[in-house]
Amino acid sequence: MSDFRISEAAELLSVSADTVRRWVDAGRLAAARDDHGHRVIAGADLAAFVTAQAATPGSELSSARNRMRGIVTAVVKDAVMAQVDIQAGPFRVVSLMSREAVDELDLRVGSVAVAVIKSTTVVVERPAPAARGRTVT
Repeated sequence: MSDFRISEAAELLSVSADTVRRWVDAGRLAAARDDHGHRVIAGADLAAFVTAQAATPGSELSSARNRMRGIVTAVVKDAVMAQVDIQAGPFRVVSLMSREAVDELDLRVGSVAVAVIKSTTVVVERPAPAARGRTVT
């Protein structure tokens, strides 16, 4: 099982290390000390915390479970279609939809939107080990 240092958990959750420390100090997220005295979070505890935080009220009304709340950063419309870019934490989500839908939703740069993603195929990859002091080409 993996243990994550505070900074690693913060990176995975797209929050600051101070936020993770406050969650630990408040008892919202369990942490222990490693052999060096650093606080670490067990992978299973972090997964349970993320799952609880990701629960979106009303999501049971849809079979789509992947919801990413963010801010609209770009809207490009032509006569029939539109492209909407949403920045949801560190993720850029791009949606192609009808212009009519964009107008009905009143999507504009700076407005809050939720990208609801349902896919028949999801590719999952493990990140490559960090290259230490070398360039990978």
